[in-house]
Amino acid sequence: MKKTLSLVAILAAGTSQAAGFQVDTHSARATGAGGAATAWLEDSSSIYYNVANMVGVKKLDITLGDTGILPSINFQRPGMEQEGQRTTLSPPPHLFVVYKPFEKAAFGVGVYTPYGARSRWEEGFSGRFRGYESALATYYINPSFAYELHPRFRFGAGLDIARATIELTRGLDFVNSEGSIHLGGADWGSGFNVGVQAKLLDNLDLGLHYRSAIDIAFQGKADFQNIPVEFQSRLTDQKAHADVTLPSTVTAGLAYRPLSNLLLAFDASWVDWSSFSELAIHFENPSIDNPLPKRWHAKWKYSLGGEYGVTDALQVRLGFTYDPSPSPNSTLTPDLPDANRIKVSAGVGYEFKPFRADLGYQFVALANKESTAPGMPGTYSGSAHVLGLTLGFNLQ
Repeated sequence: MKKTLSLVAILAAGTSQAAGFQVDTHSARATGAGGAATAWLEDSSSIYYNVANMVGVKKLDITLGDTGILPSINFQRPGMEQEGQRTTLSPPPHLFVVYKPFEKAAFGVGVYTPYGARSRWEEGFSGRFRGYESALATYYINPSFAYELHPRFRFGAGLDIARATIELTRGLDFVNSEGSIHLGGADWGSGFNVGVQAKLLDNLDLGLHYRSAIDIAFQGKADFQNIPVEFQSRLTDQKAHADVTLPSTVTAGLAYRPLSNLLLAFDASWVDWSSFSELAIHFENPSIDNPLPKRWHAKWKYSLGGEYGVTDALQVRLGFTYDPSPSPNSTLTPDLPDANRIKVSAGVGYEFKPFRADLGYQFVALANKESTAPGMPGTYSGSAHVLGLTLGFNLQ
């Protein structure tokens, strides 16, 4: 299959919370611990972090929450003033339900948004002909099953059903005037995920989780506006399509409990962004196709976190994550602003049985990243604030 970045990649992925256009904050508890949750998180949100750990649920567990992502992305061309994006709040929600009818088997379903981004550059942005305003959302429905094969070994698997939608507006330069193009599209895709968890020692756990890639074939429409008369025969409203592969991920994690009320965890996650080799929108009129190389690279993300039980009901958490950008400097342009991310997290949780509440905060610093792309050299930088709230119900 031809590898393309296409429509979904135009959506200013750098405005998401994680590198590329990934979103990995689907539990405020995990967010507070830096996302290092693969080996130990045993509530219903384990459907996302490691499906094998669903077996840790006692009888019925429900988690419902939302995450507010408030990014600030800047771009500065040599010798020019710094430009930025308008404030845009992205609120990806999450819902997980796990039911354990048998001692060793659990069933569950999750609904969440693992990929998404919103972007709105300021009025008059110099890169508006590459990308101006956009929105991407992918909604996963994830039915899952987990089984305890041995008191020290668990296995789980799930089906990923994805619905992806996009909206994009960017400018068109006609030298003496400006027009615009609006693109919209949607499609369904499917994949799977599998996970294992093993108790290596009484106080040391290992988790492994794999989530497959999902192919999305967007079908949509291109709407052209303010087109000069001499171009109207070519730039007419028409159908457009594109292919995108949401990347596969592999995560390995360790969880160590030096004290009964202290947990330390480390995760290493490999994201296969190499499936995005070019940006290509295919129009009904093929003469206006203009594929652009991107050549993204697969990257490793590293997370370190901890949780301390102040009392049986109150927990506090800290975390740190290094999340490198998959984009090479030579193809980094405003349609896909990105940078290496350093994330510092903190959180608190309180349980009032059978209910609980978790709050997680993350500050994301985007390190300066130089672009050497032809026609659009400059420096990208920025930051983001991430605040997540998850409410839980646990029936034992």
